[in-house]
Amino acid sequence: MVKSGGHKQLALVLLCTAVFLDSMDLSLMGVALPAIGRDLSLPEGTLQWLVSGYAVAYGGFLLLGGRLADLFGRRRMFLLSLAAFATASLAGGLLSQGWLLVVTRVVKGLAAALTAPAALSLITTTFTEDSQRNRALGVYALAGATGYSGGLMVSGLLTEVSWRLVFFFPVPIALLVLLFAPMALPGHGRSDPAPREFDVAGAVTVTAGVLSLVYALTERSWPAGVTAAVFLVGFVAVERRQQLPLVPLPVFRSRTVAGANLAALAWACATIGWQFAAVLYLQQVRGYDALTTGLGIVPMGLAIMVAARLAGRMIDRWGLGRTAALGMLLQAAGILLFLRAGAHADYVGVLLPALVVHGVGNGLSFPSLNIAAVGALSEDQQGLASGLITSAVQIGAGIGVAVLASLLAAAGPGIDGYHIAFLTAGGFSLLGAALVHFGLRPAESSRYQPPADQPLHERP
Repeated sequence: MVKSGGHKQLALVLLCTAVFLDSMDLSLMGVALPAIGRDLSLPEGTLQWLVSGYAVAYGGFLLLGGRLADLFGRRRMFLLSLAAFATASLAGGLLSQGWLLVVTRVVKGLAAALTAPAALSLITTTFTEDSQRNRALGVYALAGATGYSGGLMVSGLLTEVSWRLVFFFPVPIALLVLLFAPMALPGHGRSDPAPREFDVAGAVTVTAGVLSLVYALTERSWPAGVTAAVFLVGFVAVERRQQLPLVPLPVFRSRTVAGANLAALAWACATIGWQFAAVLYLQQVRGYDALTTGLGIVPMGLAIMVAARLAGRMIDRWGLGRTAALGMLLQAAGILLFLRAGAHADYVGVLLPALVVHGVGNGLSFPSLNIAAVGALSEDQQGLASGLITSAVQIGAGIGVAVLASLLAAAGPGIDGYHIAFLTAGGFSLLGAALVHFGLRPAESSRYQPPADQPLHERP
């Protein structure tokens, strides 16, 4: 068990490092794809699945990962899944067949889906005081938010030497975390000695539904969308009849739980969708190479870091709702400032202010949404809470990228398509601000509690 403050801080560093790796791996591959394709003579479809395979597995297994952490131990799940992540990374750097590389990416996505909710729930159960928990979750959100931007820059640097380094890079970092984690992380993972009963039907239907949904968004496949709807409707029907459901549906009666997760989905639609369009704009319109693109986004990453460090104090003073709403509005302002960008936009005068404002809003809103989502559920449901919020972000990322990519394709070449994409991304962020305003206002019923007469081991 973590007892001293020093051990707590070490635990926080290790957990956030793992989540940073999960987030960074979303962007590490993007810049390296052309080099991989040239070296191994891979078709575009295979190259796309080096990115999509990770995203589909990550988004599809998050809810299952959160519940497994609750049932089988958060520490155990964290260590096992991180070891699998490192092994798949090492294998990817050694292989040269396209389909095998895709398999390693799918395995990494699955491992990340198990690591992220276990790490978040370990943080929320280690830092129990409200002020400490808020600051710890702010650092956690900082690690996740900066991982994507860091991956863009690191990928450009590594690809200049060899694309295989993109696969190898996470391995030594993950091994260091695995080396120190056993002595820093709490040994307990569950809050009760209940039998480890498991909702198999719920796990199968929700995982198949979310996998199909993410696939449908990635591939723009309407049959996959119909399949996703069938599985998700089936999941709701299954959960209504289960005594120990994977996701107890009454948690969504909490305005805070529902509001935080819907706002997180809108947040990801806005910021991840914007990043997709912005990288294309910088490379295809402004003519930046991969390394210059990554370096150009660094100020946004720095702004996120500064804002995320301030988020905990602002939440303590202003509350979750106001801090999250301010962050979403600033994020929208930064995205909409990109409407000034043209074919010859000056970086310092036009792009840099937009990046900084966006970064500040991003750094304020993301920690607030995470804190609201996990704080509204009890300690024995922290894996579920973290799985829900992370799933919302991943699904939102898929929606945002799919919508903005469709808009860019429909508009054709030229700056007008990018302006439409930036306007849409800004609209997603404004929608998130509205959801925060109505969903995160203080209310006595905002926290979900199982029925008082239900024994702890029978509570969902």
